[in-house]
This record gives sequence, C-alpha cells and structure tokens, in this order.
Amino acid sequence: MRNVAVIGAQWGDEGKGKIVDMLTDSADVIVRFQGGSNAGHTLVVNGEKFVFSLIPSGALHKNKTCLIGPGVVVDPKGLLQEMANLEKHGYQVDTSLKISGTTHVIMPYHREMDVLFEQKRGAKKLGTTGKGIGPAYESKTGRRGIRVWDLINPDQFKQKLTEILVDVNDYVKAMFNHQGFDANKIYEEYSVYGQKLKKYAVEGPLFLSNEMNNNKKVLFEGAQGTMLDIDHGTYPFVTSSNTTSGGVCTGSGVGPTKITEVIGVSKAYTTRVGEGPFPTELFDETGNKIRSVGAEYGAVTGRPRRCGWLDLVALKYSAMINGLTGIAITKADVLNGIGTIKFATSYTLDGKKIDYVPSNLPEFERCKPNFEEVKGWKTLDGANDAQSIPAEMKEYIKFIESYTGVKVYILSIGPERTQTIVFKDPFK
Repeated sequence: MRNVAVIGAQWGDEGKGKIVDMLTDSADVIVRFQGGSNAGHTLVVNGEKFVFSLIPSGALHKNKTCLIGPGVVVDPKGLLQEMANLEKHGYQVDTSLKISGTTHVIMPYHREMDVLFEQKRGAKKLGTTGKGIGPAYESKTGRRGIRVWDLINPDQFKQKLTEILVDVNDYVKAMFNHQGFDANKIYEEYSVYGQKLKKYAVEGPLFLSNEMNNNKKVLFEGAQGTMLDIDHGTYPFVTSSNTTSGGVCTGSGVGPTKITEVIGVSKAYTTRVGEGPFPTELFDETGNKIRSVGAEYGAVTGRPRRCGWLDLVALKYSAMINGLTGIAITKADVLNGIGTIKFATSYTLDGKKIDYVPSNLPEFERCKPNFEEVKGWKTLDGANDAQSIPAEMKEYIKFIESYTGVKVYILSIGPERTQTIVFKDPFK
C-alpha cells in the first residue's frame, strides 16, 4: 500500500493541481486536507482550462473518489457552483465526491469580517482574498464553528447559528459599527445548501481507514505552500491552516505512518501573492517576462504574482519541514531562452552570511539573497524523457538535488498532461 502527499514547497501557486492530476492515474482516493476557496488549482486538459477551489483535482478522472477532509473550510455556495460547472463539462462529480461531516463551513459573516479586518489594517494589510478563510478558522479554533453535520441537520443548524450570531453581532457592532447579521435570512439560504450537500457527508477518517484497509491508494492534495503555513511560514503573512505535511494527518484523520511519500512541488523559479518578505523578487524586465510568459496571475483572484529567481534556501527549509522524499519541478519551460539562470543559495543578514530561513519576520525581511547561476537552456520543446532534456536543464536539476538533498521525481515542461517527464513514480 502506498499513499502519497503532494505539498506546495514555496509560497503556493506551484502547479500542484497538475501534479495531483497526473498522479491520480495511480490513486484510488484523492483527499483535500486544508485551506478553502482562497486556493485555486488550474489544470489544462486537451486545451481546456479548469480552475479548482475546493474539489480535489482528481475529479477529472473516472472511477476515483474525492474527499474534502475535516481540515478544510468549505463555502457551500461556492462548492455547489464548482460541482455544477464540472457536471456541465461532463464530469460526474455527483458520484465521486464525499465531504467529511466534521469539515467547518464558511458563513456569510466570515466573508464580511474578512473584508472589514483587512480594511481596518490599512497599510498593514495582509493581502487576504476576502473569502472568509481566516475568520472561519478563528471560529473553529474558538469553538464557535458550524460544521457540515450542523449544516445538513436543520434544527441543529438553526440552534447553533442563532447562538453563535449573538456573539458575532455583538462583536461586529462594537468593533466595526456594523449592523450585524440576520439569523433567519442566513438560515433560509444556507439550509438549502445543506440539504443539497447532505448526501455527500461521511465519517471522513473512518472512510479513509476502511479504504486503506482495502489496499486502496490515497493521494493527499495540499493547497497554498509551505512558506504560507500558519506555524512555519512567514507569519503573519500566511494563510490560516497548516499547509505542510503535518497538516495531512490533522486535516484528513490518518496517522503519519500511513504516508509513504511526500512530494514537494516547486516552480523552476519563485512567486508569491500578497504581502510579505520575498528575498529573490525581481523588479526588472526578467521578472516581468517570467510573469508574462508564465501567466502568473492568481487562479482565484486574478492578482498578478510577484516573481523572482528560485530560492533554494527556502526550498531546503521546505524539504526539512515537510520531510520531502521527492520534488516536482514545474513551469521549467517559462525559463526557455533566458541566457543565465540564477538561484539563491544563501542570504546576507546584517552583514553576516546565513544559509537558513530566519523565523523572526523582521530578520527575514532584512535578508538579501546571494546568487549562484547556471547557463540557461534554449528550449524544452520536444523533450519527452530524461535523455532528451537539454544538458543545461540537467545541470539545474542536479544543483537543486545537491543543495536540498532531495531527488527530483517529476519535471513539468508545459501545462498539458503530456508535457511531463517522470523520473520516479512515487506510487511505484
């Protein structure tokens, strides 16, 4: 039995969706274990583009089961819209999707509070998507959350919603001079969503345990990236969940001994969205070229991504935090034709050279990158196996492996499924 976790090894947007989609061929169950509709995975299949926010990327394959785990926060309206869009394109989500009953629900007041908090921060804004993710996780941690089990049981839902809104309304009136939220109005809308989602609710951890006991192979799909982890990222410029491999266990309900491979996905360069430190960020024509050629705009928000050279210091940190067994390099084709490829192998902090990511944010913000470089490749067009990769690309991969101590398993050289070179299949 082999179970594989796919983790973002940078600041998110690494192309995890494509890697998950490719590995789904070998899996039986695909699990989304954290995050919410603030994350987006973009897939291109036969020239057609799909954007996933909540449903695991494995939904584009037949005879697979997709589970939304308890570590996710779900916007029911958005989920139903996503399901309808896939059904419209001929994908039978209705028969493949399951949702853990203990998954927490994003409510209208979460989205409103997300926007209000960001406005209040002013110049110190975090760059949130305004999807209500942070406030939903706050409600969860504060034990004021509404779960899928509540949503699908009308009386239970009404009672909890009414009780919770007493505190929520007191808070938003005092903090933001907000008029508050109408429990009856929310109940009428969201109870409809609950009844539509009722048939998908399952005991998530029990379901996964039974599948594994029946020798089914499970693929765990991460959202965002390591550097956005609530505990191990560039706090407070992070997301509100554990995006690292430890989140696989808490966000799905399986023990760590059940996971056999942890694959970290990294672009051949680095990007990040929103505020926060980014040592290798480029502000020149090369950065603009990478953004343009790589179509570096958020799948959910459309925001332009900040672009820079590959940060190997951060990638090595990611390998350590996640216990990576393999790396998937994506978007290598975006660097086609760039004469010299640079990558950071250390930082200079207050005049001192360091080879680690400082966990103290002000220190990380003062870090300046020290670069090494390799000769660039002209094109990756036509490469279809390890032997046909240009020598310059091989040298780049060799340096990444040597620095991080982790082998590169997969190389993506374009958006289509066929534009992928697999050096090692983690399921075999």
